[in-house]
Amino acid sequence: MVFSSVVFLFYFLPFTLLIYFAAPRRWKNLALLLISLVFYAWGEPVYIALLLFSAVIDYANGLLLDHFSDRPGWKRLTLIFSLAVNVGVLCFFKYADFLIQSMNGAFGTSVAPLDLPLPIGISFYTFQTMSYTIDVYRGRCKAQKSFIDFATFVSMFPQLVAGPIVRYDIVEKELGSRTITIEKFGYGIRRFIIGLAKKTLLANNIGMLWDLSHSDMSNLTTVGAWIGIIAFAFQIYFDFSGYSDMAIGLGSMFGFHFPENFKHPFISKSASEFWRRWHMTLGSWFRDYVYFPLGGSRVGKGRLIFNLFVVWFLTGLWHGASWNFVLWGLYFGVLIAIEKLFLGRFLAWVWPPLSHLYLIIAMLLGWVLFALEDMTSVNTYMRAMLGFHSAGMINDSIIYDLRNYGVLLIVLIISATPVMSRFVAAWNRRVSWRRALPIVDFIVMGGLLFISTAYLIDGTYNPFLYFRF
Repeated sequence: MVFSSVVFLFYFLPFTLLIYFAAPRRWKNLALLLISLVFYAWGEPVYIALLLFSAVIDYANGLLLDHFSDRPGWKRLTLIFSLAVNVGVLCFFKYADFLIQSMNGAFGTSVAPLDLPLPIGISFYTFQTMSYTIDVYRGRCKAQKSFIDFATFVSMFPQLVAGPIVRYDIVEKELGSRTITIEKFGYGIRRFIIGLAKKTLLANNIGMLWDLSHSDMSNLTTVGAWIGIIAFAFQIYFDFSGYSDMAIGLGSMFGFHFPENFKHPFISKSASEFWRRWHMTLGSWFRDYVYFPLGGSRVGKGRLIFNLFVVWFLTGLWHGASWNFVLWGLYFGVLIAIEKLFLGRFLAWVWPPLSHLYLIIAMLLGWVLFALEDMTSVNTYMRAMLGFHSAGMINDSIIYDLRNYGVLLIVLIISATPVMSRFVAAWNRRVSWRRALPIVDFIVMGGLLFISTAYLIDGTYNPFLYFRF
């Protein structure tokens, strides 16, 4: 089940809210846990056992870490066991076939792949439970004594399948006690509707242009290749940030404050800045649990490059069991290493539009590695972008597509910047408009919900790109 579906909007969510608010305060976490398991079972009933296994293992490990608080050796062994189980489960279900296929290709063997379906959300909830045990080990948070509360944290449906990655210390207090006000609930509704509109009106529509652009590689022109990868960049941004908005909004409806996941990444002027604004909860996870323990940036140049290599190899691998994702991660790792060694000083000095142009071009080249899973297609697409392709610079088909999607591209560019949020903030400060704000807000949100729902009912193109991770 996805948030951008009629079943979720008009059946699951209303019944969920009814059950949740009807439950007594002491039973709300249990109600939310059961609701979340039903949500997960809708698409992956067999893997509920795996989700609960992860919850049981790290609930027990948290208690053991607390029990061994004054015995460092046993405490360290408990953490190692927790990490080994989590990484082992993730590797088995997500990377086993990738390893088998890579070995078959490298050594000429013919080991049959396991063909295991990927459990939805495993990369997200595994990282959440690992961060919990690491934080308990470090003393950043206390071990959760209630299994119901801990299982609610692990399985909470708003962020279960595609983030944001919520660390335990962020919701620790709210798991024990939370207050839902009209303002908080209203904010949640607005945030959810904005995310739904991003997904259905922007991401889905521009995604069709990306599909058109790479459907026939033999006729791919240079302009068509650039327009296509721009379309993909917008699709994945509004798809993923839209999901994050919906998750944050749903969390607010249930009384939780989830962390922000995006902060206008396309206005960045370097790859380093881009990754401080894109999928921020994943970036901060690797920073705090991998990069800093390796020594961070306060090391020699050789060690710095090694640290960045490890982090970005893992970042790429986290996104998918395929070499194109690994290369995509390493590509950004190389860019960030170069920026830290010398390019960053130049980018800070140069005219800002030039540094922004550098980031946009570098980012778009990187998205080719992400979007196309076989290296033959990557090579063909990049050759077309750089003008080394027999199809030429532009053709009538691209002109036709630009006419059809030109207005949407302009809307996407504006929506990807802080322009609208700054306009709304300035409008909110105008005293003369304050009485009209609730009415305007109701009309705008109602209109977005109506149009988004109409698109959902009428359309069939509705993938969530990050569900496959």
